[in-house]
Amino acid sequence: MSDQDNSVNKDTRVLKTYKEARLENIDSLRRLVVDAAATLLQEEGPEAVTVRKVAQQMDCSTKIIYSLFVNKEGLAQQLYLEGCKLLANEFEKTPQASDPVQHLLNLGEAFWQFGQRYSGYYKLMFGGAFADFKPDEESLQGTVTAMRQLLTLISHAQEQGLIPEQYDTESVVRAVWASLHGVIHLYMGGHLGDVQSAHAVYKHTLSMIVSSLLPDR
Repeated sequence: MSDQDNSVNKDTRVLKTYKEARLENIDSLRRLVVDAAATLLQEEGPEAVTVRKVAQQMDCSTKIIYSLFVNKEGLAQQLYLEGCKLLANEFEKTPQASDPVQHLLNLGEAFWQFGQRYSGYYKLMFGGAFADFKPDEESLQGTVTAMRQLLTLISHAQEQGLIPEQYDTESVVRAVWASLHGVIHLYMGGHLGDVQSAHAVYKHTLSMIVSSLLPDR
């Protein structure tokens, strides 16, 4: 066999159609735009995330961004989903204590830390920072996925008889989440003083929630 034949046999390139290549480029461009918007969100806050400012960050026209996301709300949805991934990562990194009380305390603390570390995402996702943006079904499913650790913990505690099974698991999770979110929201609104004071209120609230859910532990 000639060297030329060997060369042909060793060529493992995968040819792509124009449509495939174009879609790949569009996905890459969308990713770059979301990254630029995320940088603005984290560094300057939700109010800085406008199509015009993102376009300036990308050094492109606003038309390109509108063609990719339709409007600001479309871009906000992608940021929301990015925030869900970050929240899920925070929960995944949380130590899984064998004691459900400690595990719940750990997850509660992780939620506080997410609000501090990613305050821009938090305000977008849970603080109504984008008045015209309402999470759609995909976004809400992303939230459920992010909160899976908490759902699993509550479900296991119910199976072990530690939390009455008469309460729906998702309803318990929503009650816990709503209570903790209320403290963070009040802090972000300037109602609970500095971060240390707000954190103390948060930990006290978390402790009362855990004691109420798991009184015999």
